[in-house]
Amino acid sequence: MPVRARGERGQAAVELVAVLPVLCALLAGLWQAAVVGHAAWAVAGAARAAARAVAVGGDERAAARAHLPARLERGLRVDEGRRAGEVTVSVRVPSVFGLPHPGRQSATASFAPQR
Repeated sequence: MPVRARGERGQAAVELVAVLPVLCALLAGLWQAAVVGHAAWAVAGAARAAARAVAVGGDERAAARAHLPARLERGLRVDEGRRAGEVTVSVRVPSVFGLPHPGRQSATASFAPQR
């Protein structure tokens, strides 16, 4: 039977308490990275939809808004590009758990005009 020193009782609990804040910060950072990735994916789809709308003479802002989740619509920007049929869509990425604002995601797409 191993003999334990008296000073080691509760050591695992103390180490767990010390590691928990680091673990929580890591999980919050990973969640924020997932939100940024989702925003990039969604804005690419919205840019394609907006470019298709411009190509057929529709409203590019409405098309982009229709392809975005409600949480990303608040910071939506839609700009026509230099070339015909080119559209750039940009959204503000939401912050998770009060972390610093992660910035914006944007995507550009173009379709030849179909008029």
